[in-house]
Amino acid sequence: MDASPPPPSAAPPPPADPDEPRPDSNLFPVVGIGASAGGLEAFSQLLAHLPGDSGMAFVLVQHLDPKHVSTLHSLLAKHAQLPVIEAADGMAIEVDHAYVIPPNVAMTFSSGVLHLEPRGGHGPHLIDMFFKSLAEDRLAGAIGVVLSGTGTDGTLGLAAIKASGGITFAQDAHSAKFSGMPQNAAQTGCVDLILPPEQIAIELVRIGKHPYVSPTASGGRSSVAGEAIDRGRILTLLRESFGVDFSAYRDTTITRRIRRRMAVQKLESLAAYARYLSKNREELATLFEDVLINVTSFFRDPGTFEFLQARVFPELMKGRAPDNPIRIWVPGCSTGQEAYSLAIVLLEFLDGQVERPAIQIFGTDLSDLRSLAKAREGLYPESIETEVSPERLRRFFKKDEHHYRIDKSLRDLMVFAKQNVAADPPFSHLDLISCRNLLIYLSPKLQRRILPTFHYALNPGGFLLLGSSETIGDHAELFSTVDAQHRVYAKLPVTSRSYPHFRTDEDSSRPGAERSPAVQAPSIADWQREADRVVSGEYVPPGVLVNKNLDVLQFRGKTGSYLAPSPGAPSNNLYKLAREGLFLELRAAVTESQLTGLAVRRRGVEIRGDGADREIDLHVVPIRLPQAGEHCYLILFEELAQRAAAEHAAVAPPADELSHLRQELASTREYLHSIIAQQDASNEELRTLNEASTSSNEELQSMNEELETAKEELQSVNEEMTTVNEQLQIRNSETSKLNDDLANLINSSHVPTIVMDEELRIRRFTSAAEHWLGLHSGDVGRRIGIIQHTVSIPDLDALLVQVIETAKVESRDVRDKDGRWHSLHLHPYRTADNRIAGAIAVFADIDEAKQAQAAVRDALEYAQAIIETAREPLVILDGDLRVRSANPAFYRVFKVAAGETEGQLIYDLGNRQWDIPELRRLLEVILPQNTSFDGFEVSHPFEAIGVKVMVLNARRIIRANQQSNLILLAIEDRTVS
Repeated sequence: MDASPPPPSAAPPPPADPDEPRPDSNLFPVVGIGASAGGLEAFSQLLAHLPGDSGMAFVLVQHLDPKHVSTLHSLLAKHAQLPVIEAADGMAIEVDHAYVIPPNVAMTFSSGVLHLEPRGGHGPHLIDMFFKSLAEDRLAGAIGVVLSGTGTDGTLGLAAIKASGGITFAQDAHSAKFSGMPQNAAQTGCVDLILPPEQIAIELVRIGKHPYVSPTASGGRSSVAGEAIDRGRILTLLRESFGVDFSAYRDTTITRRIRRRMAVQKLESLAAYARYLSKNREELATLFEDVLINVTSFFRDPGTFEFLQARVFPELMKGRAPDNPIRIWVPGCSTGQEAYSLAIVLLEFLDGQVERPAIQIFGTDLSDLRSLAKAREGLYPESIETEVSPERLRRFFKKDEHHYRIDKSLRDLMVFAKQNVAADPPFSHLDLISCRNLLIYLSPKLQRRILPTFHYALNPGGFLLLGSSETIGDHAELFSTVDAQHRVYAKLPVTSRSYPHFRTDEDSSRPGAERSPAVQAPSIADWQREADRVVSGEYVPPGVLVNKNLDVLQFRGKTGSYLAPSPGAPSNNLYKLAREGLFLELRAAVTESQLTGLAVRRRGVEIRGDGADREIDLHVVPIRLPQAGEHCYLILFEELAQRAAAEHAAVAPPADELSHLRQELASTREYLHSIIAQQDASNEELRTLNEASTSSNEELQSMNEELETAKEELQSVNEEMTTVNEQLQIRNSETSKLNDDLANLINSSHVPTIVMDEELRIRRFTSAAEHWLGLHSGDVGRRIGIIQHTVSIPDLDALLVQVIETAKVESRDVRDKDGRWHSLHLHPYRTADNRIAGAIAVFADIDEAKQAQAAVRDALEYAQAIIETAREPLVILDGDLRVRSANPAFYRVFKVAAGETEGQLIYDLGNRQWDIPELRRLLEVILPQNTSFDGFEVSHPFEAIGVKVMVLNARRIIRANQQSNLILLAIEDRTVS
């Protein structure tokens, strides 16, 4: 399709022509500047390079801490040459001033005034909100700048500004402290210039003085005729390069998009821009995308989607068989939000229905490189959170860092393809066409061509959805209004089907070929006006205007003396109206004029009427109209002046001769009457033959209409097959790339991995599994049990079935035939729609770890044996100085049990007899300071054993791969018995 809908639903419906100039030509440009993390530095650099007389106003929006008072405006004022003010609700902005958003508010702009409201539920997308309001208010005078920050805020706002005709900037990644926001905006294609802050300031000053942005600025304009020629050259370049004729678009739309690009490219004349385009293919492609206005949003006008669920979808489901799919077409789908929105509300409507029909949604657009590629990918910035409810985000989207991706099950319902709705055959047998805010960009002539195409494509009872500023115009015979508020129309049946006129194969094969306009049959009024032109300014005698069949179209003056109705059935044929004596000369004169194409005059034609004979001059004048395939004829009757009676008498013949002449004249008349009677008989026979021929011709016409119907159906089916084939080719290409990635990943993996289906048959395996387990390509499709000769897993089948049924991971340690240890992990195989379709077995070689573990175990057993056999009391403490364990000598000497010792703080043992201040000090620094102590002698009374003299030694025990270490406390008993 040719264009994409206008800005998102945050703004009110667009005007009838969104590219009309602003009503107040004295409005100065307003620059919205958004930033997040690192914004202070970027703001400072930009403002430092702005002069104090730029002729613009600047509004700075940053993500501020809502709980702290902001001093941003005072900090920035130190770097700026113009006043920097903190914004307030209802504040009118002034030129050459900068305004800073306060904390914890959301800000919008309308009619030159800033509006603030509590941040509340507006979330983190403050920049998008302000940019959208700025785009709606200033149109071409809106300029958007996204500086340093994280996330995607500002991306949708820049798209809205660009769609309204404004200029957009983003900070380049190298100069941005945090490049997330500017990079995300640039990736969408909605950014015109990517520069560091100081260069952005310079460009802002230049663009602010350009005639496109500032209507008061003077620019180098050429003459009107010269501009028309240059504009035609630009449209010709677009048509020859992209096969799209934009001459049928609204002149205001095309002109303003061209001038927008001129402002970006620093050009002020159409002639210079036309020359630039002829040498710069990249700029030509950018202009092409710019003219298409590729911007849309999710759930634009939410009330319309609610109406579809409440009224339209129930009608579509009445009497629908489960095998009859619901087919929807979205011309001008842009980046796909409208198509996905329709799919979501339709799936929500079908929730709970037992037998649900299939869904087929076709999204078409002219922009294949940018718009359709993004629509197929289904990846959108996280700022769509302002358009999509949390419930829908959870169900139909998957979060991917700062983006949301459409769920694959939803993307599978879509077919996106390149198509020109005004030239290519449409899809057929459709239930709903959603063409919102496309027609407003097209001329009335092109609208009259597209609407019958939509009527042809819809099923009986199908619905047409238009934009809030669009109507069906003068096609009330094709559609009835279902709801005027939401612009929903229903297809009406017609007695004679009007076929859309598609481009011929020859035309479609030549992108630059121009089609001649359709030749329309001239109306009677056209012929009458042309007849008036022929005789204007001269004496106009009575006459009639007749067509090529000599049927009277108009009586001009008093013609009763020359023409009169004949008895019988009423007729409007000139020959049947001619009075006696006029027929022969009239037929001869008309026939001569038809053959020669020239005017014919007959003088002295005698005519009888009203009881008297008269002589007249007969004048037959052929009339032509431009683009008409036939002629009409103007028949004029001119009366002769009366000759003097004496002149008649002087030349009068003798009476006998006069009587003789009268007899000859009477016989001649009788002879002519007999010839005329024979001619009438012949005409009657010819009329009968003509009726038979007409009947045959009607039958042929009926057959031709049937063939034409079949041809149009085949064209529509072929268009649909071409679209589906294109989609399959794209998906095949994507699948091929994924397969290549997967093959390289598998081949580079040194981990034996086997993928199985639900029947435990091998689907794929890595090269490591091939070498270790002895697998080969012939094993694909065989059950997993074939690996049992390499590694013994008796209950493998049962484990795999359990994994598939429970969707839980199972792990086992197994040994191969060589005695090496491997860790087996069994994972469920999940499809994109979260269905379990098999299992994955992954083997990890843990033989070295097992050997190390055994060595550690042996070492521990060895150390434990030493501790157990030591005669001195030994205690092991953890990092909190709790007793981890003690040897038998400890329990024997101090007469305590293991149950009342292990897990206790050493200071709490017994009656806190170990709570010795000096011991506490020494123990508490061993681990933090990596120290030890030897020969610490202490004498202390014990309740059960009396006074003991002991020498204490302590060391830190370092454990490999452990987060905490232990303390070994050795006690030497030196009590003198």
